[in-house]
Amino acid sequence: MSGASIETTLELWASSLREVKARIRPLFTQERVAASAGLFLDGLLGAERRKTGWMRAEAAGNPGPWQQQAILGRGRWEADALRDVVRDYVVEHFATEDAVLVIDKTGFLKQGKASCGVGRQYTGSAGKITNCQIGVFAAYVSRHGHALIDRSLYLPERWTDDPARMAAAHVPAGTTFATKPAMALSMIERAIGAAVPFGWVAADSVYGVGDIEMALRRAGKGYVLGVNATASFNSWIGKPGIAGAAGDIAKALDPAAWQRLSGGRGTKGERLHDWAYLELADLEADEFRPGAKGLWTRGLLIRRHIADGEMAYFTTWCPAGTPCPVVKPPWQLQQ
Repeated sequence: MSGASIETTLELWASSLREVKARIRPLFTQERVAASAGLFLDGLLGAERRKTGWMRAEAAGNPGPWQQQAILGRGRWEADALRDVVRDYVVEHFATEDAVLVIDKTGFLKQGKASCGVGRQYTGSAGKITNCQIGVFAAYVSRHGHALIDRSLYLPERWTDDPARMAAAHVPAGTTFATKPAMALSMIERAIGAAVPFGWVAADSVYGVGDIEMALRRAGKGYVLGVNATASFNSWIGKPGIAGAAGDIAKALDPAAWQRLSGGRGTKGERLHDWAYLELADLEADEFRPGAKGLWTRGLLIRRHIADGEMAYFTTWCPAGTPCPVVKPPWQLQQ
């Protein structure tokens, strides 16, 4: 849209919004409910900084927030079906075979005890343990853009062990406790099951070990998953000798092993870190996927902050000879 007039840009936005509303219309059994959902979406995209029920109602021209509250509470429609509509829309516009599925969690600060899943727990959005809800999300990232395609609300065990509290919050019957890695694995499996094209998964150390790794290997997907400094790494025959905890390996690296790279421009300029990548083993694909061909490389990726030297560690898995996607994003590999 470079050089397009304001009028042309606004009409593109308006027509795109009309298309989105048409896609979600079948989720609602009555026209008035679908209209309220459309007005709710308009309110979320409005200029108001705070999106309270009364403010959304005022923007929609309603006398009170009851109609829009009904969409979120009393209305009967499938939230997971809406999730799938959003996912399909994103894939339609952003799809590439080398896209990255990024898994992460965030917290929503809350007061009180009634909100579903609320409790005292750590959230990076506040940088401390506080009263909040936690959501796990999957974002689809390609050279064309990025958008969320999946989400799940984390329910602590003190919630799932309290049937009365679950019922009062209208949690669906049969819901049981699930760890954040289990929730992330379900999202990855849903994306694969829906034939979402992606080549990589990236996530922090909450998700970096166990079932997720094995599932991605079986599916033939590369990954960059965070691990703790105490995670053990060992190289195999044919690779430089490496053995020990990730933190100890990083401290022993030759200065020449580090490469300073930018993660892009931020509010304070280039986001520079020092990176080191160590190949540990080459494995045949058919060890994990019967009938698959080709070599895959397991590696250790280390990021060092240039100001204070703080390090982060990642276990990696990619087709042999493919540069690590964090060091060079996969959509730039052929450039």
